[in-house]
This record gives sequence, C-alpha cells and structure tokens, in this order.
Amino acid sequence: MAVPSLRRRFARLTALNVLANLSEPLVSLVDTGMLGHLPDLRFLGGVALASVLFDTLFWSCNFLRMSTTGLSAQARGRRDEGEVWLTLYRALVPGVVLGLLILLLHPWLRDAGFAVIGVAPDLRDAAEAYFDARIWGAPAVLANFALLGWFLGREESGRALVMTVIANLANILFNYLFIIRLGWAAAGAGVASALAQYLMLFVALGLMLGAGRPRRWRWHEVLDRPALTRLFSLNRDILLRTLLLTGTLTAFTAISGRLGTEVLVANTVLLRLFLFAAYFIDGAAFAVESLGGVFYGAGDRPSLLRLMRLALATGGVFAGLVLALLLLAPRAVYGLLTNHEAVIATATALSPWLAPVLLFGAVAFVYDGLFLGLTAGRALRNAMMLCTLGVFTPLAVVALLGGGNPWLWLAFSLWMGARGATLAWAGRSFFAPPGTAESSSLGAGAA
Repeated sequence: MAVPSLRRRFARLTALNVLANLSEPLVSLVDTGMLGHLPDLRFLGGVALASVLFDTLFWSCNFLRMSTTGLSAQARGRRDEGEVWLTLYRALVPGVVLGLLILLLHPWLRDAGFAVIGVAPDLRDAAEAYFDARIWGAPAVLANFALLGWFLGREESGRALVMTVIANLANILFNYLFIIRLGWAAAGAGVASALAQYLMLFVALGLMLGAGRPRRWRWHEVLDRPALTRLFSLNRDILLRTLLLTGTLTAFTAISGRLGTEVLVANTVLLRLFLFAAYFIDGAAFAVESLGGVFYGAGDRPSLLRLMRLALATGGVFAGLVLALLLLAPRAVYGLLTNHEAVIATATALSPWLAPVLLFGAVAFVYDGLFLGLTAGRALRNAMMLCTLGVFTPLAVVALLGGGNPWLWLAFSLWMGARGATLAWAGRSFFAPPGTAESSSLGAGAA
C-alpha cells in the first residue's frame, strides 16, 4: 500500500473519531446546564453522583467495543467477510445478555454502588430517580458498544459518527423535554439517556443493514466454541486491564482529596484538561485499532510499521498543541474552569507536570490502540498490571504517607511512561524483520 493512501485513510479515520469523541462531553455540559438551572441543586448533585456509578459500570463493559474492533478488522484484513459478520453477532449476544443481567440486578448494584461512593441522604432521592430511569437503557448501551466496535473495525468511522451524533443530539432534545418542559428533574435526565441509547441502537441497526448483505444467522456458527473461547478470553483480559485503569484514576482523585481541597480541585482541573486532550489522541488510537487490525490480518508488516510511525507522530502533535496552550496561557485556560485564584495559582504551578503526562500518554494511547487491533489482550493486561502495581502504587503510597502532591504527579507521570514503554517492548516482535529471533508471525491472531 502506498504511503499517501495510508495517510489519507489514517487522517480520515482520525478526524471522524475525534468528532465522535468530542460530541460526548457536549451532552454532559448541556445536562449540567439544564439541571443546574433548576431551583433545587440537589437534582444536579444526585445525578452527578449516580453518573459516577454509570461511568464505572458501562466503561467496564467497553471490552465489547474494543474486542469487536480488533477481531472484525483482522477478519477484514483476511478478506473473510463472513467472519466479519459473525464477529458482530458473537459480540451482540453477550452484550444483550449482560445488559439484561445488569437490568435484573440493578437494585443491588445501585445500593452497593451508592454505599461505595457515599451518597449523602439529601441527594439519595435524586440519585435513585436518575439511576432507576437510566438503567433501562443498559441492554441498548452494550449492544451499541458492539456495533460501534464493528463499524470501527470495518473502517466505517463515518457510520460510527452518525449514530453517535444523532444519539447525542436526541439526548439533548429529550433532556429539554423531560427536565425543562415536563419538570421530571433527575428522573427526566435518566429517561432521556435511556431513550437516546435505544434511538442510537435503532440508527445503528439501520446503518448495519446498509453496510452490506448480512450473513445469515446460524446459531452453530455464532456459538462456535473455539471462536467464543477466544472472544471470552480477550474480553476477560481487556476487562481486567480496564479495571486497573479505572482504579488508578480513582486512586489519583481519592489521594488528591486526602491532600486538601485546594489540591483536589487543582488536580481535578488538570486531569480534566488531560482527558480533553485524550479525546484527540484517542482519535488516532482508534484509527490504529481499525487499520492495525486490518494490516495484522493481512500479514502486512510494512504497513503496520508505517501506521505506527504516523500515529505516534500525530499523537505527539495533539499532545504538543494542548501542552503549548496550557504552558503559554495557563491562567486564561484555568480561568475558564474556575474563578478561585488559589486554585488557578496551584494549577498553574502544577502545569509542567502535564508535559510528561501528555507526551507519555500519547505513546501509551497509540500502543493501546495497536494491541487492541492485534487482539493482544494478554499483553495489555500484563503491562497494565505491571505498571499499576509496580510503578503507580508504590509512589502513590509515598505521596499519601507524606510525600505530597509532587509524588502523586510523579506516580501518574511514570505510570503513563511505563505503559508506553512496556507495550513498545512487548510489540517489538511485530515489527522485526521476518525470520529473526524477535519476529512474530502476522495474521494468526494474538489473543
């Protein structure tokens, strides 16, 4: 494949992925604005706390999206269109079943989750109303994960963008109807989210039918034991990796709280800006998942190597642009997020820490995308376990025991750097010349 062709494919996928990613925070912003204008702020507080539980619950199930992308991309690289469709079917079955199970168990999940995050009594009613309404969208959410992953694996990020944008715009309209017009407050926000997910599923199924002639559903093919064993093994590894990732981010915030309110708020501001930059870097990482899986399935080692060079450069540019903005005009940026001078001063002083976090993070995200495209779940799991338990945890304990915020940021920075370094080391075999001791065969799967 010629380099210009690869560049065009990569640029197109990255741009579409970034647009889809940026539509997500828009919904949260509008939700907050509508609930924040209600007379009683307890509605906003209750929804915010319940949203933390949903973020954890649904993000933990995002393995459905990740595994489907890699497996369908590899099948596409092998030009096995039948297996591309079977990959979707095999993802939809556990997705819907798991969604129904979450729905069935939601009273216990709600009570246990609220106990862990500590919902105050005056916020409990609003949090429950939101949770009990939004949870009905769980089967659609998980089915949408599978469909999103499938579209990404087929290099059809445009379809993924369409279903995402339509759902998010509908969510905004539903929020206005149920919160503002009908006065359903917290429950209205939950109903809006659930309905938007079912609309997203309806749109996605229509787009799926427009993607080509579907393979006939045959249960003995969908439930093929070797294929399901590989899928469940991959999903298990990605789930464990995701739990370690979310645990690290949660620990970072929890330790920040132990270091004082001012430190907590300043660290939260910087973390939000880092996550904003991640929307752009993830656009490139998702493109690596799609194209990397295709090249891996086709056994095209040279294109895989060119893709990684291009993606790492793109991720570095995204990180550098955000970093330059923060370092050149920190007070202007932080002033958009808070008007407390003490917090702005603390965040400004901490700004240099964003340099290693963003640059190391760009490398880590791109390599995450590569290994997801290669369906190398075991390597992702082991690398995250090593980095979390061997790098972040010891340094975070030092921060907690008296080292303070500099040690916490050191832990976070080195954790990011270690993620990229360990995956780069683990992935060297995929780029070594064929026939060498370091070389790994392409096209056979890596789960």
